[in-house]
Amino acid sequence: MSEPAQPDRPHPVDETLPPLKMFTSGLQHVAAMYAGVVAPPMVVGPAVGLSPKETAFLVAASLFTAGIATLLQTLGFWRIGARLPFVNGVSFAGVTPMVAIGKDRGHDGIAVIFGAIIVASLLGFVLAPYFCKLVRFFPPVVTGTVITLIGVSLLPVAFNWSQGGNATADDYGSTTNIIMAAVTLVIVLALRKLLRGFLQQIAILLGLVVGTLIAIPVGITDFGAIKDADLVGFPTPFHFGAPQFEIAAIVSMCIVMLVCMTESTADMLALGKIVGRPADERTIEGGLRADTLGSAVSPLFNGFMCSAFAQNIGLVAMTKVRSRFVVAVGGGILILLGLFPVAASVIALVPLPVLGGAGIVLFGSVAASGIQTLASAALEKGENALIVAAAVGIGLIPIAAPDFYHAFPKDLLVVLDSGISTGCVVAIVLNLAFNHLGRTPDQEEGAGPEAEKSSDEAPVAVH
Repeated sequence: MSEPAQPDRPHPVDETLPPLKMFTSGLQHVAAMYAGVVAPPMVVGPAVGLSPKETAFLVAASLFTAGIATLLQTLGFWRIGARLPFVNGVSFAGVTPMVAIGKDRGHDGIAVIFGAIIVASLLGFVLAPYFCKLVRFFPPVVTGTVITLIGVSLLPVAFNWSQGGNATADDYGSTTNIIMAAVTLVIVLALRKLLRGFLQQIAILLGLVVGTLIAIPVGITDFGAIKDADLVGFPTPFHFGAPQFEIAAIVSMCIVMLVCMTESTADMLALGKIVGRPADERTIEGGLRADTLGSAVSPLFNGFMCSAFAQNIGLVAMTKVRSRFVVAVGGGILILLGLFPVAASVIALVPLPVLGGAGIVLFGSVAASGIQTLASAALEKGENALIVAAAVGIGLIPIAAPDFYHAFPKDLLVVLDSGISTGCVVAIVLNLAFNHLGRTPDQEEGAGPEAEKSSDEAPVAVH
């Protein structure tokens, strides 16, 4: 729910906080999304045939470019940037097609991937003013469904981290890992209950620190990353060669871009509600332009396609710190981590089971926000409950039955394997079918007053 404007005080999204609070809150955002940023290059690098050192270079480049994209999104310029507390990073949606494009092709494979990302991103930038108009198809019955699916879809990530993160490792799912995740979860909940003010707001960061310290004597903290990391490093432009352009690769990445734009739109709508500044068409257009421009620039510095990170929505919901400048500081930290690999390795000290314990709270907070939105969606009217039931059910297929679509063409899997995308499309289509098609304008207004109210009350974002 949006807050009334006060002449003597900026909106919480536009507030600047004391330096220490800005830094620690920004660092908390980085800690929450760090694993999500480094995972794609760690998968793609070995798959295309890069050496461990070259893969480490990809990781640093991904952190650097994630920082640039985050600054574009939070600070923005002209009509670029949602100017919401959004963290941007490497999209995992593109991992499967990127592996298929570059598998065992070494530097040439990376060059083809980068060329396809550049073309797809520029196309997305051009489409942003038109794509943002889809916002009118997102009344509360749709947005609540999508926000809930975002949170539920992220929970398996937290469960995987809680088990150790690497399914091939001997200790994957061990009692030690799971107990460590449970301990961290309890610590975070206890800190949220016992602390007050600023310390309560950084309970996640404090929980990660305490959890990591406990994990050291337990023996699941790996210090190898610090020993092997370079002190200083810069992602040299086109380190792997000039981008190459292949039609099949470009088509694959264009599909990924459309998926990312759909998910980013849903993420912006979700975050807009949480921070009290509902995302209108202009906000979404700016956010999509930041996503696509960041993705187009990313290959220049050897990074991959960037999109909004849903993980951090839960952090905003939980801490109530809504300042976009906090996240901008997080973007600056990401850039520094990319320039100083040894600093990045310190963040990497947090064991995945510890991160998983905190992640359960973070991602669960997103799902809770979606449920809160659905509470205002008049589920007792018309077929709204049926819309939610079908969309959530179909959206959960990739989570509950990961091999459900195994017989489908691989190109379709880019969309079908994303429960957020499929659930979003189903919710939009069913909402149109049940609440709009075959009705007069007056009937449409009566069938979905929440949508009209949401649209009318949404304030124009201050750019």
